[in-house]
Amino acid sequence: MPAPHSPSPWLSTDGGPLRVLIADDHADAVETLAMLISLEGHAVEVARNGLEALDQVARFHPHVSILDIGMPGLDGHAVARRIRQSADGLHMLILALTGRSEAEDKLRAHAAGFDEHFTKPVDPARLLQHIASWQHARTSSPNNT
Repeated sequence: MPAPHSPSPWLSTDGGPLRVLIADDHADAVETLAMLISLEGHAVEVARNGLEALDQVARFHPHVSILDIGMPGLDGHAVARRIRQSADGLHMLILALTGRSEAEDKLRAHAAGFDEHFTKPVDPARLLQHIASWQHARTSSPNNT
């Protein structure tokens, strides 16, 4: 019988669980990533397209949004720009998730308001480490929000 899962040490900060939104039109990918992040103790909501992602941001008020770039309707770039224009987007960590890894793709993602660009297939440990580092910096800052 396997040992019960315990959260990764890099997510054990005094900031508590995060609210994480994952938006991707690929059902298997979004469910797998949602399960992984949930196992780390965070609250996760999913969206299947850009418009649904914006609705989730307004309702769920995530700390972190992980957005696929190539979603139907509004793509991830458009969603990131709109989130950054909202009050919720001022302090949110927004991560791009895409199959494209060229320098131009990364520049375009940053210009749209993404904090970091992850290429599919994403390394879960690297993604979780990035979120944990952001959370640690956020909870260690005297001006945390």
